[in-house]
Amino acid sequence: MFDPVIAPSGTLLGLLQRGRGDGTLHALTAPRADALAALNHCVLSDPRHDWQVENRSLYYARLYLDLNGELDEIETHLFAVEDVFDAEESRTGLALAVLGHLASYGRRDALALLRRYAATGTNWAWALDELALRDDDAGLRALAAPVLARFATDTAGEAELAAAVRDAFEPRPWRLWAEDPRPSIATRVRAAQEAGCFDRWQRQMRPTGPRPGWSVGAVFEWAQQGIDRGAALHVPAARCLSAVAGPEDRPEIVRAAREGTEGARCTALRYLADSDDPDALDLIEAAVTSGPTPVAEAAVDAFERMRGDLVVDRARGWARRPDRLGAAAGRVLACRGGAQDSEPVLAALREAVRGEGPDAPTLWTLVDGAGRLGIACAAPVLRHVYRETASSHLRGRTARALAATDPSFPSGFAVECLWDCEETTREIAARHAETGDNRVVERLRRLAADPAEEDEVQTAVRSRIGPDTPAG
Repeated sequence: MFDPVIAPSGTLLGLLQRGRGDGTLHALTAPRADALAALNHCVLSDPRHDWQVENRSLYYARLYLDLNGELDEIETHLFAVEDVFDAEESRTGLALAVLGHLASYGRRDALALLRRYAATGTNWAWALDELALRDDDAGLRALAAPVLARFATDTAGEAELAAAVRDAFEPRPWRLWAEDPRPSIATRVRAAQEAGCFDRWQRQMRPTGPRPGWSVGAVFEWAQQGIDRGAALHVPAARCLSAVAGPEDRPEIVRAAREGTEGARCTALRYLADSDDPDALDLIEAAVTSGPTPVAEAAVDAFERMRGDLVVDRARGWARRPDRLGAAAGRVLACRGGAQDSEPVLAALREAVRGEGPDAPTLWTLVDGAGRLGIACAAPVLRHVYRETASSHLRGRTARALAATDPSFPSGFAVECLWDCEETTREIAARHAETGDNRVVERLRRLAADPAEEDEVQTAVRSRIGPDTPAG
């Protein structure tokens, strides 16, 4: 899947792609045709950089309801010729999830599309999972024959069926089909269930990798073999060292951290950092200064995992370095520093936005740190990140930081956050948005009554309003 092209944050499309609350508010006041065009663009061309983590489906489904939107374009997308050739879940997953939410709100047309796609579409397993949560038993039983017809009755086909049953996210349809009165259905599904359980047991009985009794050198060799295959194994290898290494092995491990192979250095650095070894910090600095990129990255990761006052003191000394270790030091201070570290954390935050933009991975930690330390003068850069980032998760963390640093948040961004795509962001808004705004009280009551809303959001809503709360 290619990285999505995100429209400017000041446009209706850009707001909807980001999942911002202002996207819904603007769509409801825009010409209906324009709003539906932008909404369909988002649902059919998933705008998320990490579609497996970020939420959009409920956000878009609610807007379809508010706009009384037709589902013709979703239908065309699902059953297009591309569905046969592009089996990636990312092509249809968002549309199917939106249909699932619409079905839970009572949209029968959405339920019918899900049933049809589960019977004939390439990403049928996703559609079946959506139906498992929303459809009745009769609707699911009607899908047994077309789903099973996807799998040949030879050995390979039965193995594929067993894998599908084993890996199903929602087991309800398969359990219904195992009890189907038609022997041709029930017998196959029960056999697949048994085969899947046996396969899982076999995999558990065939572990790969280090065994008890391995030496330190053998663990280092295994880590290097992973590097040679293109797989980074230094993290599990470091855990193995914790099991096999004794005090007498420390010189060998320190030597590996300083001059070993790439796999050995990464493993040793991780092990020494996790063990709070007194030489770990010096070895990490040397690795970042002179080591190859994979070793330097492993050293930085190991440093950020370390705890204790000594680590914070060293981070204060490294914070002004213009390299990856200096950036890591800023993140360490953001996580574990004190009020005296506000200046370097703010400097790191500004530098990250200036140098890498509002979607820089380092911002997640720095934004959290700005909020934790209550850095009031960070509010302008936090507001910029909030507006511009394409990551709804980062925007949510930024909203939390603004709640701790920006006095204007309750009457500003907190209001639009009530319509945000992320439930954690809606929860923050429910706790902070000023109820003097009529839109806020109306939205809080709607969230409280919405069966699709998350429990944490509804708990936050009910802590703010009661049934007799005035609208103004």
